Amino acid sequence: MVHGFLTHCPLAAGDVVSIDVTPFVDGYITDAAVTVAISPVVTRLIECTETAFQAGMGAARARRPVHAIGRAIENEVRRRGFTVLREFFGHGVGLAIHEEPNVPNDYRPGDRKKLHQGLVIAVEPMVSTGKSHRVRTPLGGWTLSTTDGGLAAHFEYTVMITADTPLFLTA
Repeated sequence: MVHGFLTHCPLAAGDVVSIDVTPFVDGYITDAAVTVAISPVVTRLIECTETAFQAGMGAARARRPVHAIGRAIENEVRRRGFTVLREFFGHGVGLAIHEEPNVPNDYRPGDRKKLHQGLVIAVEPMVSTGKSHRVRTPLGGWTLSTTDGGLAAHFEYTVMITADTPLFLTA
């Protein structure tokens, strides 16, 4: 699903590849990821994940709760018949790769944190064709997979929160 390392295995029709990069420039960090399909079979999943990201961006404004992003992402994913993988979050980013706040990809109404102007966050919905929202990591490995074998897609961009439309810092 994410955080795996490419091996010498050839890619085949039906494979899904997530490319996740974290550049360090002049002491600052950004974070971005895209998912590409080796086959048209998973095109709908990828389109859903990208549309869910855009829905989250529609909710990302100063003075709104952080959970508004997750609510928008989850609503879009469910509307299209897919599942949000809830074990991973977007996050604050700047001087370190993972800073506060966590940015869930699902609605968590108990979280009262607010977005503020100038906050830099990575928003990264992870979506599966399966029914389970859980993932697993093989012993000693980095590569994550869904517990039910569903295909997964991942999009991530770093944005700065403004009073209006978020400013994309990676794209």
